[in-house]
Amino acid sequence: MKRISILIALMLFNITLFSQEEEKEQKNNLQVFTPSKLLNKGQWDIKWFNGLYTQIKQTGASNSDSGDIARQNFFTSTLEVFTGISDNNRINVGGIIEFRSNTFGGRQALSVFSLEDTNSDRKGISSIAPSVKIQPFENIGNFSIQSAIHIPLLESGDEQNAEGFLDQTAWSFQNRFFYDYTFASGKWQLFTELNTEYGFGDDKSFANNTFLVVPGAFISYFPTQEATVLAFAQHSQRFGDFEQDNTSLGFGGKYQLTDVLNIEVLYSNIVRGYNFQGLGETYSLGLRALF
Repeated sequence: MKRISILIALMLFNITLFSQEEEKEQKNNLQVFTPSKLLNKGQWDIKWFNGLYTQIKQTGASNSDSGDIARQNFFTSTLEVFTGISDNNRINVGGIIEFRSNTFGGRQALSVFSLEDTNSDRKGISSIAPSVKIQPFENIGNFSIQSAIHIPLLESGDEQNAEGFLDQTAWSFQNRFFYDYTFASGKWQLFTELNTEYGFGDDKSFANNTFLVVPGAFISYFPTQEATVLAFAQHSQRFGDFEQDNTSLGFGGKYQLTDVLNIEVLYSNIVRGYNFQGLGETYSLGLRALF
């Protein structure tokens, strides 16, 4: 009888421990469901991300001859929707849609939210992108690749007009490589991304026949189950018919509002650039629903 009691106690302990670990994983979506992690079959991921970039400085042909310019503002609102479709949870499909609002001529940064039509602003839905995300290696669940074709909704030659620039009119084939590593303590996580894009299809676009490579590294700390603070560095290099590059540094945080919804706030600053690259700041706010 004593042995049976000990056995039952051990079973109850293991069940309790397993339940606690499962509950911990469910609560910590910020840590578990990074961009590297694919969704399970039937699971949905909806992300609404908004970034406001504003600049009053710009480089010339090099970083050494930067100068002041009248303020320019570029707002991008991106909606991404993905779902898992495979029994082995290694294939996700989805789509991306982008809305942009840009203002020029020294207007204040928040003018991008104005509903007025003037001769110094442009706005509209600029592109859509069907997308697929895969986990190529069965034994490496924290490495994934997301591929998308970005289809411009602007007419050829309409990326820049008398009111200013809106978005590129070249098509873009994009591949994003994601990888993350969680340190043994569970409090720290390193996330890396390599974004590659090839622009094609419109010889009137600055991005036509160019390659864009954007590596980035993000280090996150989890002070609680619900919160994340992070810092990151990114470099963007475009080469081909048009060449340009920049380097940015930033920081931010995420918070798990509910079991389904989390919020993200980021700030970044372009610290250097080449070939008429703006030297400005980006303020970002995102909401993500995972269910």
